[in-house]
Order: sequence, then structure tokens, then C-alpha cells
Amino acid sequence: MPELPEVEVLCYSLIPFVLNKVITRIVIYQYSLRYPVPNNLEDKLVGQTINTICRIGKYILFKTQKGTIISHLGMSGNFVIKNKNHIIAKNEHVIIGFDNFDLCYIDNRRFGLILWTENDPLTHKLLKNVGIDPFSDKFTVHFLWRSLLSKKTNIKQFLMNGKIISGIGNIYANEILFISKINPYTVSRSIPFEKCQILFNNIRQILQLAIQYGGTSIRNYIDAHGISGSFQNKLKVYGKAGHTCSMCNMYSLVIVKINQRSTVYCPYCQK
Repeated sequence: MPELPEVEVLCYSLIPFVLNKVITRIVIYQYSLRYPVPNNLEDKLVGQTINTICRIGKYILFKTQKGTIISHLGMSGNFVIKNKNHIIAKNEHVIIGFDNFDLCYIDNRRFGLILWTENDPLTHKLLKNVGIDPFSDKFTVHFLWRSLLSKKTNIKQFLMNGKIISGIGNIYANEILFISKINPYTVSRSIPFEKCQILFNNIRQILQLAIQYGGTSIRNYIDAHGISGSFQNKLKVYGKAGHTCSMCNMYSLVIVKINQRSTVYCPYCQK
């Protein structure tokens, strides 16, 4: 599933194409995504200008004068810029057309979504409980510390709780805990403040580095230009179970299931 860095990269790659551009047509080939695509989307959008594109957690918002398109990539979704007369690809479900190009939503597994709201999007049921953004000024060491103290869950589950901190999924939770030398089973409220400071810095460091490398492309993630990310080449633990730990160069990385998600860590470095 695309996480914060992939959504951020995609969002920024879309801006030069669609910002301040007028929507000229809407074509819907598949209405059945995670939630049904609104059947009045064409009436709402044709003639509207995309005034703002932004990311909220793992959501991308396209704002117009009348309202906002709320989109989520789900497990395998993507927006790709194509020529107007392009051959329709398999699993190409929605086309948002402009004068000289099409913005195409492609989703093999159909777990993503494209919705419409004319209200404040932050009050929408999907967005109103999204947690604080790791790059927000409100995300501070003391916010993280207070949040840790309030939870009895393990730290891996804490990091992936999008109602506390938005955008961190399985890949980056593994990487953040590894460089922070924190065992993924550690109870959140038991982490000392000194370790909280390290965790805070590494959350931002790992996510920012992933953005710089265009995100992680393990399966089918690409940006709007069709370019894959390369952060998968920098991963230290995710997908590397059985490999020798790059930190201690002694122990093999082990894999366990925590809350049904694969978790890889070093039993020596992350005691």
C-alpha cells in the first residue's frame, strides 16, 4: 500500500499538470471501487478548475470552486498522466480529462477511492479522524511523548495508527524502529523520553529520505510521470528477513507477525 512518501511524491508530480487547469470531461469505466464513484461526478466537475492539490495523510485532495475530490490509492491505485487519445489500459477506471491530456486513475485491486464533497473536506467521515501529519508544526517531541504515554499498545501498532500519526504504514514503521533501535513489541508507554526524542527524529528522517528517493516501488507504485521510486534500494530491514543485520553485522534479521503485519527486526540491535 502506498504510504505517506509515495502519496507525497505523486501529489507533487501532479501539480505541474493539473493545478489551475480546467476539467473538460469525466469518463467512468468502473464505479465499484472501495466506495462507489459518484454517478454525478461529470455534472459536478466538468468546467471546474483545479485550484489546489494537497495531501492529508494518505489521501490526495483536488479542490475546485464547487467542492473537493477526495482520493485514496488503496493497495494498488495510481494516477497517471496520459495523452488524450491513449489506449485504455486494463483496470483504468476513471479519466479526468483536460484540454491536452487525461488524468487516469488505475487500480488493479480496486481498494482505492474517488469521492466528492461540497463541504469542508476535513469534516468528511474519512478525514475527520486522520492523525497529525509527521511534517506538521504540531507534530513535536512533546506531542509524541504524550501520545506514547497514553497507549498500552506495542510501538509497531502505535506508529501505524493513522488516528495518532498519519501516513506511516508497514514499510516505514519497520525502518523507523530499526534505526531507532526499538524492539517492535515494546509497549508504547514504557519508552523513555530520551528514546522518544530519537524516535521523533527518525520518523521525519526516514519519511523525508523516502520522499527524496521518489518513494518505495516494491510492486507497482509509480508517480504521475510513470517513474518508479528507488527507496526500496535503501531499505534496511523490510523484505530482508534472514539477511545479516547491517547495523551489528552479526545477527540475522527475523520476521514475525504483529497485528497480522510482517515485522522484521534485529533481535540484538532491537532488544
